[in-house]
Amino acid sequence: MHAAELAARARVAARRLAGATSERKDRALIALAAGIREQAGAILEANREDVEAGRAAGVPAAMLDRLALDPRRLEAIARSVEAVALLADPVGEVTEVRRRPNGLRVERVRAPLGVVLAIYEARPNVTVDAAALCLKSGNACILRGGREALRSNLALAEVIAEALATAELVPDTVQVLDRPDRDLLLELLRRSGEIDLAIPRGGEGLIRFVEENARVPVIRHYRGVCHLYLDASAPAGRAAALAVDGKARPSACNATETLLVHAAAVEALLPEVGRALRAAGVELRAEPRALEVLARAGVDAVAARPDDFGREFLDRILAVRVVASLDEALEHIQTHGSLHTEAICTEDLGAAARFEREVDASCVLVNASTRFNDGGELGLGAEIGISTSKLHAYGPMGLRELTTTRFVVLGEGQVRG
Repeated sequence: MHAAELAARARVAARRLAGATSERKDRALIALAAGIREQAGAILEANREDVEAGRAAGVPAAMLDRLALDPRRLEAIARSVEAVALLADPVGEVTEVRRRPNGLRVERVRAPLGVVLAIYEARPNVTVDAAALCLKSGNACILRGGREALRSNLALAEVIAEALATAELVPDTVQVLDRPDRDLLLELLRRSGEIDLAIPRGGEGLIRFVEENARVPVIRHYRGVCHLYLDASAPAGRAAALAVDGKARPSACNATETLLVHAAAVEALLPEVGRALRAAGVELRAEPRALEVLARAGVDAVAARPDDFGREFLDRILAVRVVASLDEALEHIQTHGSLHTEAICTEDLGAAARFEREVDASCVLVNASTRFNDGGELGLGAEIGISTSKLHAYGPMGLRELTTTRFVVLGEGQVRG
């Protein structure tokens, strides 16, 4: 199928979906969750073939981790669909009401964006999350997963199609591409006026390709260069727990990549934190001051290279730097961060308030792991991506972020004259 036909069919489906009740949309979601469980064997077998092919082709370990499904991960996907079904439908929500002097009632009302193009790599869970979120928020979607996950995505597409049929929704509401080549993607990115939003989620090369070629609006899910800053008042036990958890799944975009430690507390904090990280199998790449403290404490570390700061390792590797002050930590994050996720560990309310105000990131955490920047963890049910753009969404994109607001004006025959 050509891009023009895909976009045209999605446009028709979006119009049909706009009239669907919340009950019908939720019926499809419940059927989707049930179908994932019922077809778990077929889905996992397709995924096994994808993983084996990826391993044989030399796909990096981080991408293989994102690609791989198991019964636990598949159940989590089904539960995320059920969580979306339980959320309030944003479509039709009145967010503001004004009564004008001439008697007009002016409302701002949430409405679907229309047609969403999601582009992603090696993440079969995104196929389901994107389908569920777009469906509930009233958007038709075209899902272009990576070639490395094609078998998994097509197995999931069959379950999605059955769920749509159960709720008597048109099949083109969710279109999963079976031809994930860049020529087709390029054509879709040029369908201005037919596709309302493109959301790329993947490696830097994919993001740049989409940004450079799109004629439709784009929201980026860019690199996750996430920092954990240990302030002078940080409790050592809490600091160690946050640092270790930040590396629990290193392939995730919300994994901690750099540890910043206040100089006034480095002797008290870094040895314990370093030992905990090494026990968790994390390689430490430290600048000279941090390297010296770790060496005296008998903690293995290697010297950091300049490009280790500002790098997304996607591995059990953590860059470590000592900073003289909160100001220096903020300056480092501004220079090396990617607007994704930043965290502070502190008992100083003033430091926490400054960090919250002055750090520019889609999610700022105080005394919590960077891994909480996730749609499910933040109560969105699921996410279609974490926007590091600022218009129109910033952070995990759930149902509300897949809608816009428009004006609805109610009158009694008023004319402007």
